[in-house]
Amino acid sequence: MTETSMKTFGPVAGALAAGALILSLASAAHATPSSYPTKPIRIIVGYQAGGPTDLTARLLASKLQAGLGQPVIVENKVGAGSNIASDYVASAPPDGYTLLLAAAPITMTKYLYKGLKFDVLKSFEPIANVMTAPAVLAVSTKLPAHDLRSLIALAKKKPGTLTFGSTGAGGSQHLAGELLKQRAGIDMLHVPYKGASAALTDLMAGTVDMVFMTSMSALPTLKSGNPRAIAVASKKRMPQMPQLPTMEEAGLPGFEADSWNGLLAPAGTPKEVLDRLNAEVNKALASPDVRDTLVSQGAIVVGGSREQFRQYLVEEVDRWGKVFQTVQISVQ
Repeated sequence: MTETSMKTFGPVAGALAAGALILSLASAAHATPSSYPTKPIRIIVGYQAGGPTDLTARLLASKLQAGLGQPVIVENKVGAGSNIASDYVASAPPDGYTLLLAAAPITMTKYLYKGLKFDVLKSFEPIANVMTAPAVLAVSTKLPAHDLRSLIALAKKKPGTLTFGSTGAGGSQHLAGELLKQRAGIDMLHVPYKGASAALTDLMAGTVDMVFMTSMSALPTLKSGNPRAIAVASKKRMPQMPQLPTMEEAGLPGFEADSWNGLLAPAGTPKEVLDRLNAEVNKALASPDVRDTLVSQGAIVVGGSREQFRQYLVEEVDRWGKVFQTVQISVQ
């Protein structure tokens, strides 16, 4: 081979090699969904370790690990009302290896925070709704109200006098109280606390008149009778407290407010990966030990299709948006 022919062959060979590499990479990328997963998966949680969302994530992770054949690691990224975790996952590669166990506030953030880089309906792919924990309206035993109608009547008799506590401005408990004000046509004073335990302590002491309590974190206390539970903000009665009427049964049709946990992936994650994860989540939720654990803590197991979860998110964003139209709340 002459020097001239070698010079001619060199670029051609390089181009062929480059083309082969591109085809190889494209083929590998195309094959990825069907071979998923091939490495550890992370579930990001925007709340502290030991809390309800964290505990649900760890319960789910152990089952997913068994079903997927790869380690599933729970990682807590706390801060900014869980926005740090949400932003982190929204910006992660859409390959199914970084997931978010989201909670109810993610459907409210667009109304509370300015300049967010993510949108719950645009930045994520829904995988499955895991569970809901209905808000239970509980009142102080010192309050002369034993049902929702008498509570509303009392609030109308004393406008701006009754108080409702929450775990902080803009949280799900606060917005449930604002929704009650809006739907019942009453005026009450909001008292924000730094945590659920502080709000519960004052409610039991009668310092604050009422609180929308999350069933998952307050079931034993609610069953004790102090504070007095008067209604649950869900479509159906809670199996754990079947004697407790829904808000609709108590007099406010369509009133729903709950905490929930659902699994999300970054937008653009392949459908095959999402479908595999959805199937594994539903399999996990169908296992007796997972169901029993969640139910015993006051939760309602959900599961279902990806499209059902997507529609749920759309409805939640719309519902809370209507609340924010009448309430001026901003964290920033």
